[in-house]
Amino acid sequence: MSLPGEEIRANRIKKLGLLKEKKINPYPAKADFGLSEISGVRENFKKLLAKKTGIAGRVMAKREHGNSMFLDIFDGTAKLQVFVGKDKLAEGEYELLRDALDIGDFAAFLGKPFYTKRKEPTIEAERWQMLAKTLRPLPEKWHGLQDVEERFRKRYLDILMNPDVAARLELRSRLVKEIRSVLDGAGFLEVETPILQPQYGGALAEPFKTHHRMLDIDMYLRVAPELYLKRLLVAGFPKVYELGKNFRNEGIDMTHNPEFTTVELYAAYWDAEALKKFIGEALYSIIKKINKKSSFIFKEQKIDFPKKIPSIEFWSVLERHAGIVGAEKLSREDLALRAKQFGINVESHESKEKIANEIFSKICRPKMIQPVFLVGHPLAISPLAKELSGKPDLVDRFQLIIGGVEMVNGFSELNDPLEQRKRMEAQEKMREAGEKEAEPMDEDFIEALEYGMPPAAGLAVSIDRLTMLLGDIHNIKEVILFPTMKPRLDSR
Repeated sequence: MSLPGEEIRANRIKKLGLLKEKKINPYPAKADFGLSEISGVRENFKKLLAKKTGIAGRVMAKREHGNSMFLDIFDGTAKLQVFVGKDKLAEGEYELLRDALDIGDFAAFLGKPFYTKRKEPTIEAERWQMLAKTLRPLPEKWHGLQDVEERFRKRYLDILMNPDVAARLELRSRLVKEIRSVLDGAGFLEVETPILQPQYGGALAEPFKTHHRMLDIDMYLRVAPELYLKRLLVAGFPKVYELGKNFRNEGIDMTHNPEFTTVELYAAYWDAEALKKFIGEALYSIIKKINKKSSFIFKEQKIDFPKKIPSIEFWSVLERHAGIVGAEKLSREDLALRAKQFGINVESHESKEKIANEIFSKICRPKMIQPVFLVGHPLAISPLAKELSGKPDLVDRFQLIIGGVEMVNGFSELNDPLEQRKRMEAQEKMREAGEKEAEPMDEDFIEALEYGMPPAAGLAVSIDRLTMLLGDIHNIKEVILFPTMKPRLDSR
């Protein structure tokens, strides 16, 4: 029968005392002998036979057999078996190891590699050293936890005990590396813009607000880096990108987390059409590099990523997937009624275009599985995008939808300062009417536009959602190292 948690902890603290009584530092700065990464040892194992080799890592298993024991050691690169025989260690060392070493502890071992009768690569220890004594036991049945959210609260254990979780997060890292490689190769300059901003903007979103004590001003965590990156186009940089965190004070669901990661890029003298071509080819290349092919499975559906992605008009999608014929010509009241029939709560201050976008998000987008560009968005929900020629109520914008999820949002950038002011003033009126996500007025940004910004196009790609897509992962929390969680009242 296993001991209750606090009794186990008390027992380990006694073992900690045993080490100290013998003048042994249970938390040394380093091992007393040279160490090699276990992955390298395993790769070159035959060459290392009978040569003294040092390894270190966390003890993941401990099996005793009389006056000997086998240990499984994991250092983050690979796992390797260690054999410890009493006759191979100095006097008293075996007993100390037996009595003081627990599963979960970090330890170093020096000895000669050999193969067991079962051909298992193993180190026969001649010396050992405690590197870090643990006070809490590793969970024995991590995969069987009933409280799934406990995995996210103790993510360090989730990664350690679940190889699938580690693989997902490694996929994310590879994806980021490939994105950077493509953008650097295309001549984009990586930059960093403020996360703590005196004025937020660049997206229709509610911000997180704080206060700077020394300056005595309210500040905001950025909702997007867009307006700062456009200032760099004014500054003369032709192609810029930023890969980093954004923060939005919004709900949490399967595809939304208040803290999330995007790569946002801008190219002078490009328009939305040029950017669509670029991002389509870039994603095709990245997917093939990571996935070895352009098709993959997401939510039990095969998705074929094409070399040329088709486009579909915003208003026509509402007819195709929501059954709303002539939605563009309906009155706000009629569209609001249809939204309510879909179970969408409509606020009195919401515009017809926002209602249409909510219908699209809830009803239409989940049905759009194969990659497609949604184009022809209403101007009222795109205050930073340039209007379509000959269609003043629409903007030159696109969203890439894959697997029912928005992956990319981009458009030809509005660079007319007078029109931008007019749009922001309209957004301010919406804010006064109760629309918390409206774009605020930004006088400094408009002044920058008045110095002249070249025609340009920009977009944002969700790193979190792209990782979900390529890993066939259905919850954004699974691809974020430490997702936003409500603390447990009884947590310690």
